Amino acid sequence: MKLLLVDDEPLARNRLRQLLDDLGNPELQIVAEAGTGREALQLASVTRPDVVLLDISMPDMDGIECARHLNRLSQPPAIIFTTAYDQYALQAFELNAIDYLLKPIRLERLQQALAKARPLSATALEASATQLERQRQHIAVHERGKIVLVPVDAILCLRAELKYVTLRTREHEYLLEESLTQLEQEFAHTFVRIHRNCLVNRNAIAGFERQAGEEGSNWVVVLNGVDDRLPISRRQQHIVRELAK
Repeated sequence: MKLLLVDDEPLARNRLRQLLDDLGNPELQIVAEAGTGREALQLASVTRPDVVLLDISMPDMDGIECARHLNRLSQPPAIIFTTAYDQYALQAFELNAIDYLLKPIRLERLQQALAKARPLSATALEASATQLERQRQHIAVHERGKIVLVPVDAILCLRAELKYVTLRTREHEYLLEESLTQLEQEFAHTFVRIHRNCLVNRNAIAGFERQAGEEGSNWVVVLNGVDDRLPISRRQQHIVRELAK
């Protein structure tokens, strides 16, 4: 069983190493350690661990979001959450059959968790994130064997094209294998639909313009920092008035 240890506190990782060593199980192998969620994703894509011991409270990216990205790997690992507090989170994880260890971690509890470790279903992770009212702060893009984490705030728009969604930032475009409808539901407070195949980040909208077309003039969205003009469908014309307020 290959293990990846993830905690932003070195002392906590040392404690886990000592406990795993105390178990005396030669089948347990620590393949890597990470101090951040970003580092954990990169290491997981390379080392392909069977189990990730994952801290919840971490800067930049918490354990819940990291687990959701890990679950999208071609071979998702089993997740054992570790936490020092937050009883509400513990109740949510328990309801969704997600293993967790409460710090300070006891040897018996670690052994039990490893014995029943299993890959988390997407449904369980989404349910946990919903109960905790946490949405992703990054979108993971798989590109050339690597994971690129794109901050949600840096995304200008999301456009559905054939079976993919194109994610656009000021500098790059990426392809996602996610549903535009699901992205709209998850990020309803961040993105607004301007067309049946396009979502725009509300904070990226610089203004609106009228453009003449074959069927008369239509509104288009002007984005911050780029020259693109995105057409607004007739059905969504009302957003011009709503957002202009």
